[in-house]
Amino acid sequence: MRIVVVGPGRAGGSLAVAARTAGHELVGLYGRRTRNQVLADRLGVPLRLIGEPLPEADLLIVAVRDDALPEVAATLSPLAVRVRGAIHLSGLTSVRVLDPLREAGLATGSFHPLQTLAGWQAGSRALPGAYVGITAPEDWATELDSFARSLGCRPIRVPDDRKPLYHAAGGVAANYVSAALCVAEYMFREAGVDPAAARPMVEQAVANAFDLGFREALTGPISRGDLGTVRRQIEAVDLHAPAASEAFRVLTRLTAQLAGRVEVEKILREAGRPPGGSTSPGPATEGGGSS
Repeated sequence: MRIVVVGPGRAGGSLAVAARTAGHELVGLYGRRTRNQVLADRLGVPLRLIGEPLPEADLLIVAVRDDALPEVAATLSPLAVRVRGAIHLSGLTSVRVLDPLREAGLATGSFHPLQTLAGWQAGSRALPGAYVGITAPEDWATELDSFARSLGCRPIRVPDDRKPLYHAAGGVAANYVSAALCVAEYMFREAGVDPAAARPMVEQAVANAFDLGFREALTGPISRGDLGTVRRQIEAVDLHAPAASEAFRVLTRLTAQLAGRVEVEKILREAGRPPGGSTSPGPATEGGGSS
């Protein structure tokens, strides 16, 4: 495909590099010269400003931030007369935001890599194997499926009205695991242990969750019903890592609910309120730790 990328930041830049690597032709790169020149030089494509004429292309990738999509779509619509179809990369925003381009005759859809893209170099390497949420009319969605597979990605269909829910689920999967690890980091440090010691266990736990099932992979004293151990853990956290007390209770309650251990609720009630009413493990967010 002949591809134009508008907004070649972390996501757009990652797709641009991955598409070029997969054998597609990059015919246009539009963004800020101060921010995107290195990528343009890497790809050997002139960098133009948004609002300049668009070349003939099969696919226009609009990779600007969500709140800029309406304005950019309106700006591009009279310039895209030689472009066959367009996508945006937002997992949250409706495809309708590209209606100015659809009204100009382009097929429109969204193409959301379900992957963390830290930058165009690391992101382009992270795309193969990742799933891509595709929302588009069937004919265009079929072409986008093929484009995803050409990048080594696995396409999945996401209904337009469920995109916010899908996006929220991705946020939970990508960030709440890290949030829980921030709590663990603080607790390990207060115990005098390097948090890196948990890495093999965490990696195996994640693998078990996907291989065995999320509930089935639960281990530890809560899933075993070892109530005495749960009680002593709460007491230890309150005593030695009080900044994590409330977060630890929240995670304990959620795990007990998932494991079907309703008796843990009694222990949580008996333990009372966390000392000081702390809401987050503050020390875990300071400095350059693993958070």
